[in-house]
Amino acid sequence: MTMPPPVARTLEVLAALEPEAIEALAVLARIPSVSAPGFDPAAVRRSAEAVRALLLECGLERADVVDLDGAPDAHPYVVGEWRGAGADAPTLLLYAHHDVQPPGRASHWATPPFEPTVRADGRLYGRGVVDDKAGVVVFAFAIRAWLDATGALPVNVKVIVEGEEEVGSGHLARFLAQHRARLAADVIVLSDTANLEAGLPSITTSLRGLVNVDVEVRALDHPLHSGMWGGPVPDAPTALARILARLVDDAGEIALPALAADAPGLTSEERDALARLPFDEAAFRADAGLVDGARLAGASGAEVYERLWRRPSIAVTALE
Repeated sequence: MTMPPPVARTLEVLAALEPEAIEALAVLARIPSVSAPGFDPAAVRRSAEAVRALLLECGLERADVVDLDGAPDAHPYVVGEWRGAGADAPTLLLYAHHDVQPPGRASHWATPPFEPTVRADGRLYGRGVVDDKAGVVVFAFAIRAWLDATGALPVNVKVIVEGEEEVGSGHLARFLAQHRARLAADVIVLSDTANLEAGLPSITTSLRGLVNVDVEVRALDHPLHSGMWGGPVPDAPTALARILARLVDDAGEIALPALAADAPGLTSEERDALARLPFDEAAFRADAGLVDGARLAGASGAEVYERLWRRPSIAVTALE
């Protein structure tokens, strides 16, 4: 299939810009924009300012760091736009986020998390270089490359870069409501997704939602010595374990009929598409860190992908 000339020219420009794009990513990744409580919120604001500057450098007509009205504890958003395609052209909204997770234990890092480093495998390592500051850079340099190659974008483009995705996007709905008109668009593209494997371009067509539930089991109003009271007195951890054990069956299937029934089925075309995707079980196990003897749910690559992308799942993320 012949590639349209504007796309071909844009890809040529983008290839030439790759070293500059990698450096721009490193600049963003040096900012410790951890949005979790207990970390410096000023770093998240510095990150927002750096994202704003990058978007303007790459050709957006306007970009602003925007705070949520009435929420002094909210981290800042970045909103930008290029409206040169005209009022009759469709509008594309691009979403990414610039906040990151805490780096965890320094001893688990081969190189400092906020000093982006190209290691021996040729890849850049650092907190946020993938999730999701790479998404910011991809959008910015795609815009720049198209503008450099053709002089104008084929559609109007708006950008929103969030500062709270890693803490659950608690203020996003309010922000969207406050800025509904400015962010109105015909199509939305998110960069906070993943490619199937390195070197294989991928487009994510759907994402599962998320519900967090805290379960507290209380049996006693003060601690007791198990040797003196164990037996007749109920044990809260054991009760909690029984609750958790009933969430899934021995095959890893969700044991809550109402939740399983809500899952949309796959069309035959979707099943065929999943079956055509490459799947290396050994590589998958290694990437996930499965220990020897741990069983992977899914009889085939297609079923594994269906479980990942289309079926509901239940995971216990913390015990206290």
